[in-house]
Amino acid sequence: MSNEIETAQSKAEAILDNVEQVIIGKREVIELAVIALISKGHLLIEDAPGVGKTILARSLAKSLGCSFKRIQFTPDMLPSDITGVSIYDQKTGEFQFFPGPVMAQIVLADEINRATPKLQSALLECMEEGQITIDGVTREMPHPFHILATQNPIEYEGTFRLPETQLDRFLMRISLGYPSVSDEISIMNQQQYQHPIKNLQPVASSADLEMLQEVVKGIYVDDLIKQYIVNLVGATRHHPAIFLGASPRGSLALYRTAQAKALICGRDYVLPDDVKALAEPVLAHRLITRTDSTDGKSGRDIVTKIIELVPVPSA
Repeated sequence: MSNEIETAQSKAEAILDNVEQVIIGKREVIELAVIALISKGHLLIEDAPGVGKTILARSLAKSLGCSFKRIQFTPDMLPSDITGVSIYDQKTGEFQFFPGPVMAQIVLADEINRATPKLQSALLECMEEGQITIDGVTREMPHPFHILATQNPIEYEGTFRLPETQLDRFLMRISLGYPSVSDEISIMNQQQYQHPIKNLQPVASSADLEMLQEVVKGIYVDDLIKQYIVNLVGATRHHPAIFLGASPRGSLALYRTAQAKALICGRDYVLPDDVKALAEPVLAHRLITRTDSTDGKSGRDIVTKIIELVPVPSA
């Protein structure tokens, strides 16, 4: 293992350990969240209310020491509420731009699916292009720039389904799930006097995050692994229960996240197991299942089955 990989892995481990002080018993989920950030991607955290979605996003932001803004989405919000506005200044005779909360390095988009599709679509340009256009003027987003969005399941009251084009912009979708009995007791003991996030300190900087994002690009991916990724993604396009499979954006996402997984494990090369571990959180939310399908399987179920069926290419 090279010194560069060792240094990067050590920094990633520090972030993981720091977040785990707040999010008890969810090491694998925290690792997925860190992988998304290292891979220069946006993260969607979907689960029932009260399981720690917002706290996970806040813990990641505090651990990274980046500029941070939180947007609480509601049905009555306007696009300018998040992007910012230009106001005419009578003294100078010019328009002055007041940036919205989306102009930060880490943006917590809390309960994103409580906003209308019109507002959600306002995020598309900044998520994909790293810029935002307001009143005909294009402004660059800060670097690094990541949206950590939380949402309740769509069957909950007052929620809207995210447009497929926006879902595809999220590198990964993860779920926390309920804690075990022992972990839930630990959570109660931990929060007896105050929430542990109040004492959480940064263990990395925005420069460290950008360093991780550069190092991960150098992780070796064999041609056979690339073929395996393409085969997995291709299988989603021909599955009888899927109306629309994953696009090449899904292949690229699986490629980059597998590199990040290898980095966190201290390797400078990707294994098939890295790809398998990330296929469901990277691909499932990109699939549109057929409404006339009788098996009732979700995107997660289908990806799990595809992993079982698609063989790993051999030399």
